[in-house]
Amino acid sequence: MAEERFATDPHGTRHWPEEIKLKRAERVLELRFDDGATFRLPAEYLRVESPSAEVQGHGPGQKQTVAGKATVAVTGVEPVGNYAVRLIFDDGHDTGIYSWTYLYELGAKQDEKWAAYLSALDAKGLSREPRGRR
Repeated sequence: MAEERFATDPHGTRHWPEEIKLKRAERVLELRFDDGATFRLPAEYLRVESPSAEVQGHGPGQKQTVAGKATVAVTGVEPVGNYAVRLIFDDGHDTGIYSWTYLYELGAKQDEKWAAYLSALDAKGLSREPRGRR
């Protein structure tokens, strides 16, 4: 049955979330997928890796380095069809559609992506801290 679901999914989803929990106080989104993988994704990480055009750009090499989001929080999680969620952040950002595939990738490659983000901030002389808190 699972093979049929994967074969017919138009979004290329290979892993399906069984549980999604927003831990507001910890500013973390917890996910458990059907293959047993579990991830704790901090709001800051989700915000700076948003799949939105604002962050990713409209083509290769256009990704923006988003600074000053160390204290950002997710205030809402809204389903988008049966393939994604839209995350709403307290800084007003709400245009990213996080597919199950993208959330799984963010979890599986969290260390690598976070290190690349920190390197990009450093290379551009930017800070994780919001302005006025540096």
